[in-house]
Amino acid sequence: MPGIDECLLEAMRLPGARGAALVDWTSGLALGTVGESPGGDPETMAAEAAELARLAVEHRAFAPEEEDYDADTDEFTGGGPGQDPPVEDLIISNRDSYHLLRFVTTSFDSSVFLHLWLARADGNLALARIRLGEMAGRLVLG
Repeated sequence: MPGIDECLLEAMRLPGARGAALVDWTSGLALGTVGESPGGDPETMAAEAAELARLAVEHRAFAPEEEDYDADTDEFTGGGPGQDPPVEDLIISNRDSYHLLRFVTTSFDSSVFLHLWLARADGNLALARIRLGEMAGRLVLG
């Protein structure tokens, strides 16, 4: 089972990979980075990607229909330790690249995701999504 560094290096072996990071979406901190970062600053990239991840996870518009939702707190009540987050992954595409954010399920109350930045001309989004899901399942944290 790979740790953070091994997982990020494996992600960089995917066709078209420009950079990868493991990010905590509650704090916006990068727990590990490798390769390039969009805009050149890995800390800024992590914080901005975390904002997108937080929006997707915390709002009911993106959750499966069976998720428990508390309208008073505007948050989901399910998804405790060891449970899947309500969102599996996010895909953002622009003219020259793809950003794939894959949420990681852990045995503790985890709020981390893998962020893979792919060059659109060289990357294979379908393959990257499959492999990132496999990596997230094998990742050992803590």
